[in-house]
This record gives sequence, structure tokens and C-alpha cells, in this order.
Amino acid sequence: MTIITGVDVLDVRFPTSLSMDGSDAMNKDGDYSAAYVILRTDDPELAGYGFTFTIGRGNDIVSLACDRRAQPLVGLDVADVVGDLGAVYRTLKSDSQMRWLGPEKGVEHLAMAAVMNAVWDLAARVAGRPLWRLLSEMSPEQLADVADLQYLSDVLTRDEAIGLLREMMPGRAQRIAELESSGYPCYTTSAGWLGYSDEKLRRLCQEALDAGYRHIKLKVGANLDDDIRRLRIAREVIGPDVALMIDANQVWDVPEAIEWVTALAEFRPLWIEEPTSPDDVLGHATIRRAVAPIGVATGEHGMNRVLFKQMFQAEALDFCQLDSARLASINEILAVYLMAKKFGVPVCPHAGGVGLCELVQHLSIFDYVAVSGTLENRVTEYVDHLHEHFVDPCIVRRGGYVLPTAPGYSAQMHEESLARYRYPDGGYWRDAGGSQASTPSERACSGGEKD
Repeated sequence: MTIITGVDVLDVRFPTSLSMDGSDAMNKDGDYSAAYVILRTDDPELAGYGFTFTIGRGNDIVSLACDRRAQPLVGLDVADVVGDLGAVYRTLKSDSQMRWLGPEKGVEHLAMAAVMNAVWDLAARVAGRPLWRLLSEMSPEQLADVADLQYLSDVLTRDEAIGLLREMMPGRAQRIAELESSGYPCYTTSAGWLGYSDEKLRRLCQEALDAGYRHIKLKVGANLDDDIRRLRIAREVIGPDVALMIDANQVWDVPEAIEWVTALAEFRPLWIEEPTSPDDVLGHATIRRAVAPIGVATGEHGMNRVLFKQMFQAEALDFCQLDSARLASINEILAVYLMAKKFGVPVCPHAGGVGLCELVQHLSIFDYVAVSGTLENRVTEYVDHLHEHFVDPCIVRRGGYVLPTAPGYSAQMHEESLARYRYPDGGYWRDAGGSQASTPSERACSGGEKD
């Protein structure tokens, strides 16, 4: 018998604001961060690793919530935990006092994501499988048992879920073999952060093209003239045949979004991402009708499966961009994948944050193998930074994710990285003066020099 003996939660922050990595119209100076969970067992060789993503201040609050969320797991037999992942999820979800803080949104839901990500990582490690393969080997009935279908029966019942999954049973092995050969297609956002100079934008677009990418995304929404100039540069470099996507990160009201996207239509973007408030279902539907044939993509701030249900019902999006660390891990993510399958909406997961690429590669591979069975209109985000901090980093070759082979969810960070970037007592933050005054705005406020 192996027992979960404790939980460690670390507040880990990387000073990405110094290089403007991650900068966009809404989030100008984020420090990419993780509320990082380790489920310890009495086997020194076995632990579960998970996290959720933030951009700096407040990561300590999420970390505290993670600890509270994880405590009911301490003392449980690992075999019982990994043997019924639906029951474990429902047990944690039934904590009414934690749930009251949401429910199923905000800090408590981010914490649920981090803890259940660690539970799923633990399950995959016990099975000796990468998570995508563990999921792909589960039966339709097993997958339906772990999926959170509460509040969804008006659009998706358990029997329907099983039926959708059974349809994809034939050909699973063939689809795995295809991905082992080609990788899962991805796009890069690394060229298009809003804080980059025109020269850097031009260089990074060319590097992305040379690396084999056929989809490139740029941030927009701060200044229309700047956006026109930047998109013109991108099109000059990548040519007419490479897909170009744009991302406004929620900065516009509905009429402004329509006006702005219409002004950028000459550059033929494949989609406009997060054009308005992530909670505005009807606003997204209005924008979608107005800017077609440009697609609408959203979901990285989708707070739970119910919001996605309404997005699908209202025909408010063309591309579903669920987030691996905002939804409550596999249990809720699977429900969204199944609804997307039923409504015929491709899922293109968000991955623009520390560790998110490591997680979403598993999700996208599983989607192709066991849920959607197609790569049509599907491409998963890739951002080329911070992967060196992970024990099993994602690998991209010629614009495709290479299938992970190590057991787990690829979520474990190196001990050296944790020691350096743990906040506020890690080596980096001690050297920085013990406070998170790393962003340009904070240095200006404290009398420091702006970058």
C-alpha cells in the first residue's frame, strides 16, 4: 500500500516582463508564474506534479487555495485515488466551503485545476504511461465516468458521450502512428508579442517560417495604426499562404471589436482571438456574425464547462481554446471536448504560459486519437520559452509537437528551477531585493529606471 503523505505547494514566478515576453494589449508586463503542486507519497520514487498558471501578483493567493484543495487527499491510498479518478474529482468538488468561493470559477477553480492536474500526473506515473496514452487506452465508459457532465444534460448525456467515444474506437492505433510520424500541428505566438520592436517581429516571423510553421499569431488591440503596420510586416515575411491569427486578449467592447477587426481584414486573419469579455456569450456571437469569414476563437479564460456549453449553443465561436490550467483538469476538459465534438467546433487549446505547452500537447494528441479523429482546422499553440525548467519538456519539430513518451503529464519542474524562482525566497528573488519589482511599471513607481 502506497499512501499520499503530504502536499507541497510552491509559488514559482519567472521575470518574463523584463524581456516583454507575454506582452499583449491587456497584460502588458506579466511575470509568468505557476502555483505548483507536489503530491508526496511514502514511496520516495513516486509523486504527482501539477500546476495552474498566473502572471505574477496573486500567485500566492492561488497557492494557498491549492493547499486547501489538496488536503483531503493526504492519507489516501494511491491505488484508490488512481483507481477511481472520477470519484476523487467529485470528492474534491463537493467541498462546499471551497466551492462557495467560486463556484467553479476564479481562484478556487484554478486551485482545483492544479490539484487535479497533479492527481492525473500521479495516475499516469503509476500506469507507466504518458497521460495522452493513458487516456487513449481508456474505454468510452471509463472516460464518461471521469467526465464532469453536471449541468450539461440538455446538450450532452452520458449515453451520448459514450456513443461519441465509441465512434472513434476504430483507428486509434493508426492515428497514433500518424502522429508519431508527423507530430501534432502547432502554431507559434513567440513572434508576435505586443512589446516587440518591428525589427524583432520581422526576424522572429522569418525564423518561424524557417522552422516549418504554417500558422503564426500576433497580438493586437493597443493601437490600430500599429496593428496595421505590424500585420503588414508579418504578411510581407510569411507571404499569402501561411495562416495568420490575431489576438486582442479581451481588450475591446463589442462594437469596437467589429470595427477594429474589419479594419484588419485586408490581412486575411484566420481568426480573431478573445475579441471581448470572455464571459460575454452573446457578444461573441454578435462579433462572429459581423466579421465572418474571419473566425472567432476564445476560451483561454473560459471559467468552466457551462460557459463553453453556452458558447456552443449560441454559435458564438469558430475555434474552442480551452485552457489546461483554468478548467478543472481532465475531468472538466473532457466534457468540453465532447461538447465540441457534438457541435462540430475544432478545439485549438491555449498554451501561452509557463508549462501550458507541456500539458496541452497531451490533450490535443488524445483529442485526435480518441475524440475528434481529425486534424482539420486544428492547430495547438506553442510558445518558445521556459521549457528548460521542466524535466520532460515538450519538443516541437517542423511545426509539430513530438509525442511525449515519459510517464506522467509532463508537469514536473527541475529542483534547480524551483530553488531559483520560488517566490519570495528563491535565489533570483532574493537577489532582486525580496520583492517582485521586476516589471517596468513597478520599477518606475519605485523610482527605478524603465526598460
